[in-house]
Amino acid sequence: MNYKMIVLDMDDTLLQDDHTISERTKNALMQVQDSGVKVVLASGRPTYGMKEMAEELMLAHHNSFILSFNGAKIIDWNSKKELYSSSLSADTVHSLYRLSKRENVWIHTYIEDTIVTEQLNPYSEIESKLTGLPLLEVPSFINAVQQPVVKVLMIENPEKLVNVESTLKKELAGQLTVLRSKPYFLEFTESGVTKGASLKQLIESLGIKQEEVMAFGDSYNDLTMIEFAGLGVAMGNATPEVKEKANYITDSNMNDGVAKVIEKFFNV
Repeated sequence: MNYKMIVLDMDDTLLQDDHTISERTKNALMQVQDSGVKVVLASGRPTYGMKEMAEELMLAHHNSFILSFNGAKIIDWNSKKELYSSSLSADTVHSLYRLSKRENVWIHTYIEDTIVTEQLNPYSEIESKLTGLPLLEVPSFINAVQQPVVKVLMIENPEKLVNVESTLKKELAGQLTVLRSKPYFLEFTESGVTKGASLKQLIESLGIKQEEVMAFGDSYNDLTMIEFAGLGVAMGNATPEVKEKANYITDSNMNDGVAKVIEKFFNV
């Protein structure tokens, strides 16, 4: 198959555990881009938290794209134009806040390029370190959120959050997309917003066929694009659910799993 697009989750997929791209992986990605293959970053991260890697891989130079906020935004990285944007109303965010109180978990969202929470907690601090976004503690979450936001996260230890996920997926079915990006991040976006749905929209606008797309991921929020792509690749460190749905399982993010697939299928 002549693949024309490679779509990459970032954390625990493209990135090593120290949040860098290995030289082998970077070299492979630069070579395929020079041959005309589109490299697209698709992450649960906010746009700002993807900027550094988009620049390192020279996506603007190669007229490529990013899917941020789990696909809630599609951005042409050359022009920085948003081709698609989804949001949650303030009323919806307030409802989610009340549900977080009922379930006794922390909650945060993004206002411009700031993470906003009512109570500082270790998981919001992890998000701040991952994305480079400042973390702001506010007296009232509801008062702070008076305009639409792109997504909301409920956060807690994985053992507790898995039960919250089960409850809220049933309660909010058909109203919101509810999924985990990391074991301690439960994410809420507008209904129908997923990496897979945004990837479909992007390739249709570019005239690229589904079977010409290769997608890499490791976690639950990658499942839709893994299933959608012509070749869905699970990292060696992926969850069992992702490995089960993938067409191909590669090595881990710490052992150049992305590079090994590119070298195999593109002969670089």
